Amino acid sequence: MPFVNSSAIGRIEWDAGTLSIWFHESGRYDYHGVPEHVYLAFLRAPSKGTFFSDHIRDRY
Repeated sequence: MPFVNSSAIGRIEWDAGTLSIWFHESGRYDYHGVPEHVYLAFLRAPSKGTFFSDHIRDRY
């Protein structure tokens, strides 16, 4: 359960295609059908909020 350094996101997990993101303000959201390579890129992204907006929101 990787905790991340982000002003918007506290934690990111991936399990068998389900990406779980814990937002500081609104809690946990699950995104289904997310490939593992997207999760790994998310972990490496310098800005988690920007990566989320560009690659996850409204896609999964």
